[in-house]
Amino acid sequence: MNAMYERIEELCRENNISVTQLCRELSITRSCLSELSKGRSESLSAKNTSKIAERFGVSVKYLTEGGSRDLDEELKFALWGGSEGVTDEMFEEVRQYARMVKLREENKKKEG
Repeated sequence: MNAMYERIEELCRENNISVTQLCRELSITRSCLSELSKGRSESLSAKNTSKIAERFGVSVKYLTEGGSRDLDEELKFALWGGSEGVTDEMFEEVRQYARMVKLREENKKKEG
């Protein structure tokens, strides 16, 4: 079985939902994950991988490669080279900015 599928399955178990329910919730075809589970596919599309990562609050890197699930720590490392010296206030400001950018992009899609 594909390691990425095993991580998705584990996240589903921990969140008391089935893989089928996850697919319905995120509008992902069940066949995408079936192909992954049977080893006929190595990975999902970037869009579907991102949807799953966001749904469970984990990083895309965790889904694709394993390792740490802590998305906040990965972001702190990417932005500041680690979490040392990063206050909760600093990190919340980054989150607020990210929410604003996401909202702006959603509004652009609605308008265009």
